[in-house]
This record gives sequence, structure tokens and C-alpha cells, in this order.
Amino acid sequence: MSTQPPRLPPPAPEDAAARNMRLLVLLRWMAVGGQLAAILIVRYGLGIDLPVVAMGVVLAALVMLNVMTWLGHPHWPVTNFQLFGSLACDVAALSAQLYLSGGPANPFISLYFLQVVMGAVLLHAWSSWVLVGLASVALGLVAWLSPPLALPPWFASHLSPVYIVGLWANFVLAAVLLVLFVTRIAANLRSRDAHLATMRQRAAEQDQIVRMGLLASGAAHELGTPLASILVLLGDWRSEPAIRGDARLAAEVDEMQAEVLRCKTIVSGILFAAGEVTGEAPERTTLRRFLSGLVAVWPGRVTYDDRLGEDRAIVADKALGQALTNVFDNAAEAGAGEITLTAAIDAATIVLTVRDDGGGFSPAVLAGIGRPYNTSKDRRGAGLGLFLATNVLRTLGGTLTARNVAGGAELVLRLPVAALALEEEAR
Repeated sequence: MSTQPPRLPPPAPEDAAARNMRLLVLLRWMAVGGQLAAILIVRYGLGIDLPVVAMGVVLAALVMLNVMTWLGHPHWPVTNFQLFGSLACDVAALSAQLYLSGGPANPFISLYFLQVVMGAVLLHAWSSWVLVGLASVALGLVAWLSPPLALPPWFASHLSPVYIVGLWANFVLAAVLLVLFVTRIAANLRSRDAHLATMRQRAAEQDQIVRMGLLASGAAHELGTPLASILVLLGDWRSEPAIRGDARLAAEVDEMQAEVLRCKTIVSGILFAAGEVTGEAPERTTLRRFLSGLVAVWPGRVTYDDRLGEDRAIVADKALGQALTNVFDNAAEAGAGEITLTAAIDAATIVLTVRDDGGGFSPAVLAGIGRPYNTSKDRRGAGLGLFLATNVLRTLGGTLTARNVAGGAELVLRLPVAALALEEEAR
């Protein structure tokens, strides 16, 4: 039997800044080659007297910069500041070459635009504008300070001061507009990519919710029959003379009946959330009654701080009720001895704040609130309570946020009043 070598995982994607730096190195090699060819052609082909030694020193500096960059960048992460410094060196080298070769009369003076374009594409917005200012100052200094180049009569030309000022103003205007539009376009593309990433994540989460919903719906169907049988048996036990005559046994049977009824309520809520008929129509109630009822039926102790003011008529949302129950359960599992639910209305938003004195969230869990299986518990199935609560609120147009506070944790659930309002009142 032949054995295949283990397949290695795909390599991690390279850092974009490092790829951009390598691109700059490649372009600088092309620039060095182009400048060297132009110097040799102009000096020895056209017979124009150029300061070849000084221009060669500038080329050597660019070669040294390229070598240092190529050897150094694998050992540290490439940052925006390093990219900016590399482009600033290119602007300085171009300015030195233009100063030595005719200044504004040199046709290669338009290469400043290349530096500006690369800065607008590769750099952060602030550094792009700094590079525009640097290139504008460099162009102005070259036009003002560079000595005239001795040219043969058939190449000689004279640029008036007004033309040079206009050339500089034209460059500044074009560079500003270029960076303005390129940075706007880049920002729009980043926003689109972020939106697409968010939509893909939500689609994956919704798919996981659908699969969990199918599993939960099937389990709820299977649990319905045994729960009903247990209730019948408990009712028979309750009527037995031996149990009726023993107060302790009668209380224990009553407690078991209450817990089984709670299980049936949970099963009914799962089926209702899955879109199946359970024989219970949506209930018309008020927001205050809905929240106080949730606190009353939860088996633990929750302090209800009512700051709603005027009560609102709503349709009881079983999914929201289950989300709040999950939040209470999580707080109790975290060791909370005191849980407080504060309900308030801010403009058209219902704000439900759940605060506890438990152990709080670890940094890793807090950073991933709303993701499935994001928990520090070891048991199977843990980490779904806040995930489901987050998606319930998202469906209702709300949000869930969490933070650690002194002595515990705090979760804030926000959702629009219109999401629960009666249809005739929501209009």
C-alpha cells in the first residue's frame, strides 16, 4: 500500500506593505537603469556636457538604498513610514538629478507625478499629502536654484520666469487633485471590501444558525413526547395517598412538575423560533409585563430595575425572551450571585442592560463577542448563548455589546421599539 506524504498547509498570504516595498525596489532598479542610459546617451551621444560624476553619485546612492532595503525588509515588518521614507528618498534623488541637468528645462521634470501617484496609491492619506508638499517644494527649489545647462545651439531654449511659475502651479494643482481623487477611490474600495467581508461573515453565521435550528427543531420534536409522559406520571404520583400525606414528597413532586413545564416552554420556544406551529399564538402584551414576566419565570434571582417610564404595547417576541434567558444563564454559569436587568427607552430604542458580579469576560472572549463557540468553558456546546442572542438582536435591527466593569460584566442589548410594537402603532 502506497503512502502519500502529508500535505503541507498553504503558505500564509504575504503582507501587502512588504509586497509594495518590493515593488518600489523593482521600480527603483528600472529608474537607475533608465537614468544611467539617459546620462550616457545625452553625454556621449548628443555631446551635451553633464556633471557625470555627481549624477553617478546620486545613482550609487539609489543602488545602495535598494540593496539596504532588499536585505533589511525581511527582518522587520514594513510600515507606512518606511514606504513614505523610501518615496521621499526617490523625490530627493530625482530633484538632485534635475538640479544637475537643467532644472525646469529638463523634460524629465514630469517624473514628479510618478512619485505623487505611487504615494497616493501606497501610503496612508496623511503621508500622501506630506509627499505632495515635499514634491511641490522640491520642484520649486529645482526651478529656482538649478543652474542653466550649457546646450548646443540646436537644443538651447529659454523659459521665462512666468512660465516656470505656471509650471510649478500646474504641478501643485494636478498633484492635489490626483491625490484627492485617488485617496477617495481607495477609501471607497476599502469600505466596499470591509462591507463584503462583513456580509460573508454574516452569511456564514446565518448558515450555521440554520443548521443548528434544524437540529434543535428535530430535538424539540423528539423531546415533546417524553416530557408530556413525565408530566402525566408526575400527576399520577401527586394523587397517590402516600405522596399526598407527605408534605416533603408533595413539594418535591410540585418542583419536578414546575421544572418539566419549564422544559416544555423552552421546547415550545425552539419550535416557535423555527417557524413551526406550537398551538401558541403571538401574545399581545406590554413591554413592562413582558420583561417582568421573563424575570419572574427565570429560576434564579434577577433584580429588575424598571426605568421605562410610560409603558408600551408590544407583541411578545419569544426569540428575544430566549436571548435574555441565555444572557441570565451565562451570568449564572460565570459565578454571578447578583444579576440586575435595567430596562429603559432612549428615544425610539429599547435599552436592556444586564449587569452581574461574576468573573467577567476574558480578553479573548470579549474580543469575539457574538461569534459561535467563543467561550472559556470546556463542555461541549458551550459558547452559543451570546452568539444566538447577538443574531436575534441583529434580526430585530438591534445590537449587543459587552464589557467588563468593576466587580463583574455588563451586556447592553439595544433594539428599536418598532421591532416589537403592534402593527397599528408602528405605522
